[in-house]
Amino acid sequence: MTGVQRTNPLRVIGTGRGELALRVGSALVLVPLAITTAYLGGWWFTGFWGIAAGGTFWEWSSLIGASQCAAVMITGASSLAVAVALAATGHPAAALVALAIGAIAAAAMAPAPLRVWHAAGIPYAGSVAVMPIMLRSDPDYGLVAILFLFAIVWVTDIAAYFSGRAIGGAKLWPRVSPKKTWSGAIAGTAAAIVAGLLVASAAQIPGLWAIAGLAVLLSASAQGGDLFESFLKRKFRAKDSSQLIPGHGGVMDRLDAFVAATVVAALIGIVRAGFQAPGRGLLMW
Repeated sequence: MTGVQRTNPLRVIGTGRGELALRVGSALVLVPLAITTAYLGGWWFTGFWGIAAGGTFWEWSSLIGASQCAAVMITGASSLAVAVALAATGHPAAALVALAIGAIAAAAMAPAPLRVWHAAGIPYAGSVAVMPIMLRSDPDYGLVAILFLFAIVWVTDIAAYFSGRAIGGAKLWPRVSPKKTWSGAIAGTAAAIVAGLLVASAAQIPGLWAIAGLAVLLSASAQGGDLFESFLKRKFRAKDSSQLIPGHGGVMDRLDAFVAATVVAALIGIVRAGFQAPGRGLLMW
């Protein structure tokens, strides 16, 4: 066949064997830890995501140069700690207010050229902890909501990673992320639908057509979060947010998709069922 060059999937996967091994090794540690703390709930869950939020804030600040501004760092860390504590003790609305106040204060203290980026880091990092805590707090559907999110985000990432490299094709947004393809994005979304339906079926959640649509939305949100972080790193000329997690870079590199999907999921849950039952609002249609 002329004019068509097919990609050998084994060759594509083989070229990144070392990176893949590191990613798998890290996942074998982080995935069981995430699932275990989700099952335990309470302060175990709060502590896990509170640490993740702190790491995210530090990486964001280092990336944009905010770590050199002590006042912004202190303000951000304080507002994060207050927001996580409020969310964990059943005051989710107050937690969101704490993040907003922290962002406004950081903007007032930060240098003018990067004021918006300094301010944005606080709600971004805060969402890493506050939104999962908010969803998990639902006594009836909190655990299922978190596992549903885990399944969609993780399966989207895995399917997009392998399909994009095996199939190739048109790039999703080459100026921001040269390796991501439309084939990977579509495969990731399709896999997310299957994963979401499996979790919902196992938990006996009705309305599977609505669950399938929700899986599409959350998968797209996850991929959008991944692209946003790629844009951020390109803007500030960084390859990874840090080198904390082997094969993944930093905390932000690992959670970029999850934080975007969780924000969308929590907002849907809150709009439909209030702060008292966001898990129910997310899953029951």
